[in-house]
Amino acid sequence: MNEEEDEVEEKDDGLGDIWREMSMAIECSKLLRCNLARLHDQLLILQDCYYSGIAKEDHKIIGNKEATSFLYVFHKRKGSHGLFPSSSPSPCATTFNVSCFKLVVCSVFFHHLNVDEVKGYGDINDDASMNVLDEEEEKEEDCDHSFVLKDDLGYVCRVCGVIERSIETIFEFQYKVKRSTRTYASDSWSSKEKAAMLGIHVAEDDLVVTDISAHPRHMKQMKPHQVEGFNFLVRNLAGDNPGGCILAHAPGSGKTFMIISFMQSFLGKYPNGRPLVVLPKGILSIWKKEFQRWQVEDIPLLDFYSVKADNRSQQLEVLKKWKDQKSILFLGYKQFSTVVCDDSTSRASVDCQEILLKVPSILILDEGHTPRNENTDIMQSLSKVRTPRKVVLSGTLYQNHVQEVFNILDLVRPPKFLKMETSKPIVKRIYSRVHVPGVRNFCDLVEHTLQKDTDFRRKVAVIQDLREMTSKVLHYYKGDFLDELPGMVDFTVVLNLTSRQKHEVEKLKRLSRKFKISSVGSATYLHPKLKPVAEKCGENSISDNIIDELIDKLDVKDGVKSKFFRNMLNMCESAGEKLLVFSQYLLPLKYLERLAVKWNGWSLGKEIFVISGESSPEQREWSMEKFNSSSDAKVFFGSIKACGEGISLVGASRVIIMDVHLNPSVTRQAIGRAFRPGQTKKVFVYRLLAADSPEEEDHATCFKKELISKMWFEWNEYCGDSAFEVESVPVKECGDFFLESNSLAEDVKALYRRLVGFKAGLCVRSLLSLLHCW
Repeated sequence: MNEEEDEVEEKDDGLGDIWREMSMAIECSKLLRCNLARLHDQLLILQDCYYSGIAKEDHKIIGNKEATSFLYVFHKRKGSHGLFPSSSPSPCATTFNVSCFKLVVCSVFFHHLNVDEVKGYGDINDDASMNVLDEEEEKEEDCDHSFVLKDDLGYVCRVCGVIERSIETIFEFQYKVKRSTRTYASDSWSSKEKAAMLGIHVAEDDLVVTDISAHPRHMKQMKPHQVEGFNFLVRNLAGDNPGGCILAHAPGSGKTFMIISFMQSFLGKYPNGRPLVVLPKGILSIWKKEFQRWQVEDIPLLDFYSVKADNRSQQLEVLKKWKDQKSILFLGYKQFSTVVCDDSTSRASVDCQEILLKVPSILILDEGHTPRNENTDIMQSLSKVRTPRKVVLSGTLYQNHVQEVFNILDLVRPPKFLKMETSKPIVKRIYSRVHVPGVRNFCDLVEHTLQKDTDFRRKVAVIQDLREMTSKVLHYYKGDFLDELPGMVDFTVVLNLTSRQKHEVEKLKRLSRKFKISSVGSATYLHPKLKPVAEKCGENSISDNIIDELIDKLDVKDGVKSKFFRNMLNMCESAGEKLLVFSQYLLPLKYLERLAVKWNGWSLGKEIFVISGESSPEQREWSMEKFNSSSDAKVFFGSIKACGEGISLVGASRVIIMDVHLNPSVTRQAIGRAFRPGQTKKVFVYRLLAADSPEEEDHATCFKKELISKMWFEWNEYCGDSAFEVESVPVKECGDFFLESNSLAEDVKALYRRLVGFKAGLCVRSLLSLLHCW
């Protein structure tokens, strides 16, 4: 009994342990001359790694020299050598115990002490600190240093832990040349055979095939989800049996940075590798800019466009240059498929096809949802590329149908993902769960279940089956880091049409072609005078003169969306906020642009900026940078498709979506131009909807599609069955003083706000988990 009571007393005596460990922690931080604020952040990251279950190898990537050195010295002083594996001073998940959690608490405490208190504490312990320093200096003098290269630290003495050269100044750890004759299980293969397995022709001096690590400069910048993503890429693309994979991370979450880091590390280990990046042509300049920002080695970036390689002979010269030297090749989707599907028998055409299909050692597909239709030239040409390493990057993987997602899975894991041995039992399980009369196609069954099934438990079971099936090849991140931004409010604003608009809408409903209803309707909901223009003029024949003559004859109040735009623009100007306006059609954008010019005397390139599908990459980049940085900039008009990818418009804090795009992921991408890292203000989104019009039906269809994506990728047990619905809110109580103003509120028939119903539950759960750990 006495022994048990003693044990209880020891467990309850946590406060004394904290003070003792705090004293020792401060002594160690002084010894290493640590920056306390930075050390505090690094220890918190290590703690998050442990409690989120990140494996030992992930610590190498997220590990930081200062934090790991601190923990090493601290536990050496304390005598807790068992905290670390004998071969490395880096903490690992299995032994990162609660004493480290107490250290984090200590670091939080002394990080928040003011300067005077820290100085006072230092005065009290000056003698002890000096003794510690003297002891450590004596140890260093006595130590017969034996330095080894640690990927996360640099050259470290294996005896005393002194760092001779930090890892930031070293890159050759990516090029470890084989020196040892030790034999491992895989050493029965020659290095050439290993290289052949990787599809790479290496030089005679061979490379040791070890795990790929991010460069230390990149490590320091990586957020936890990027660390997970990097390791996910390593698991799929490295090793003896590489395969393709999908990174489905939210727009603005840093996918480009992550894959740039991986490619540089990949080329560091395998300099004879040849990465090929296929992407929308319009974002090529953004990729190159990001490469220049994050490059740790001068790797040539090649493409057809910058050298004006328009014919096959010129393109062949670029491809040969890429094949013969360490470099990265960039091609647009259309350009790639044009070359591969060329049926010409000329020598240049055949050689171009041969190089593009056989030379790539890794294929990166940015905005990888683009080739989602299995019958297109783009999809068929990409599927012919020989490398097994195909990486799809997408912020909006689900577009219109479940079938499209599995088409992309077939691309990265050919020939048919559903027929893989790991997929077959799960496919059978889903068939046994779901029975829809007349429907036997697997993707149709899944689509129906996620969208229409009234049995919520069955829906959840199918979701869990899909996630189990794709867990090894699909890494999803919904963008929790965006919670750190000032916030976003996403409204659907249903506007009452004017009497003239209602009359025109009745005529519109008689049209049979869906596209005509959408394109003409988009103009009509803006202003009824635009309807005949939309019916007669092509998208490319809309001149400023035509629109200006029209504006001179119309009353803006006859068009409810025109009126909303004018009042919103005036309020943004008064409040010092910038406005972002999206439409899928050029006529509404041209009309609103000319309205702003005639009302306010503004000019293009100063107060007004426009990006459409016809804008060159240089124009896109200039407009983006000018709008974000200039205090004169007021409003940005963007084609929702042309602006939906690879552009940052964080200068805007108000976003108007003028019409309903039938692919909800396109709208999500557009909103992500403003609500992304770098945004300093709360973002308000207004999805305008014409009441009692075909737009309402289109909106309902889009919401069902959006629901499938959210259920598949974002649902968890804390969501319930209504987490992704929208809530109706009174206009005068919506929390947006713009919308609550009479000038905007008077035409609103109904107002809806998108819900994220599980955040509060997750916050409570996280808090309870933290208290339990303590």
